[in-house]
Amino acid sequence: MTGMRMATPLLALREGYSPASVGFLLALFALTQVFLSLPAGRYADKHGLKRPLAISVIAASLGAGAAVISPIYPVLCLAALLSGGASGAAVIALQRHVGREAHDSVTLRKVFSWLAIGPAVSNFFGPLCAGLLIDYAGGEAASDTGFRAAFLLMALLPLSAWLWVRTLQETKPEPKPEGGKKTTAWDMLQNQGFRRLLLMNWALSSCWDVHTFVVPILGHERGYSASSIGMILGAFAIAAAAIRLLIPLVSERISEWKVVMTAMLCACVLFMVYPLMSSVWTMMACSVCLGLVLGSVQPMVMSMIHQITPPHRQGEALGLRMMAINASSVVMPMLFGSIGTVVGVSALFWAVGAVVGGSSRLPWLIGKDALAPAAQALSHGIRKP
Repeated sequence: MTGMRMATPLLALREGYSPASVGFLLALFALTQVFLSLPAGRYADKHGLKRPLAISVIAASLGAGAAVISPIYPVLCLAALLSGGASGAAVIALQRHVGREAHDSVTLRKVFSWLAIGPAVSNFFGPLCAGLLIDYAGGEAASDTGFRAAFLLMALLPLSAWLWVRTLQETKPEPKPEGGKKTTAWDMLQNQGFRRLLLMNWALSSCWDVHTFVVPILGHERGYSASSIGMILGAFAIAAAAIRLLIPLVSERISEWKVVMTAMLCACVLFMVYPLMSSVWTMMACSVCLGLVLGSVQPMVMSMIHQITPPHRQGEALGLRMMAINASSVVMPMLFGSIGTVVGVSALFWAVGAVVGGSSRLPWLIGKDALAPAAQALSHGIRKP
């Protein structure tokens, strides 16, 4: 998906499509996940890992394969829908499977830290391979042959994912409680702990979105080169991946809510000082610190979800989380752009910093009311009823 997300807008721009058309194309990668995440989570609860992954592999390969055959704008839109939706469904099924393999809170933190490294690798590997093929596969940069070669590689990568899991032994789906009434997503949102967790996750996701969206604008206003802006964003990504390598080594000495609360308070401070940084190097230092802070959050959030939700609804909970994140990723950049035009990008940093700082009490409340009983049950080998 990351390779397609880089290659498709480049082809659209080469063909003369407007920035608005390119923005619409990019939005389709997240838009599918908004609508498919919840059904995908329920499907994973019912069928486990292999069947959702097989469907995702077929959809992603068909989308990229269609772009190989006919690299025109409508087909690129279809490829964006298919690869975005397939990636989201596969991630939900994988996260659910990994969470069910862990039977205590320490192991949950470890496995989700390792799992979170995957997207960081993808964000580097996919665009790099696609870019190299676009530039060199056709004899000249940005030729039709180069784009087709990139799309062909992106169609083959999902098939390799299937090779890794085809011999995996799955656990049986968790049975629903006998005599229980039919449940809906609204029932889960009525749970105070889960509602707080979604709000906390939204605040942190907004930090990630505003950094990705505003740093290029701030750098452009200050006259920084494209490579300098890329270095600032790249430093953030590397730091986010590095902290996820460290967490498994210290997972026995940390607790989820303390890590998240500390991360939110640190993010608040960093967003307040970020616009005051006056050079590329000081902005890069801020970017590294922010990457370390925000990169530590996802494994903790995933561990929290698996502790406070019933086993037979964990896929549904993951789907709700992904739906909220992708809805935010579709809406927030437009909102950021409107606010930034009125009050300036520096004020936008400060506003998001204030929001995440004001939300920093949520992890403590979750830890006190929901995580403590769940962790105690897990420590005795008891899966949640």
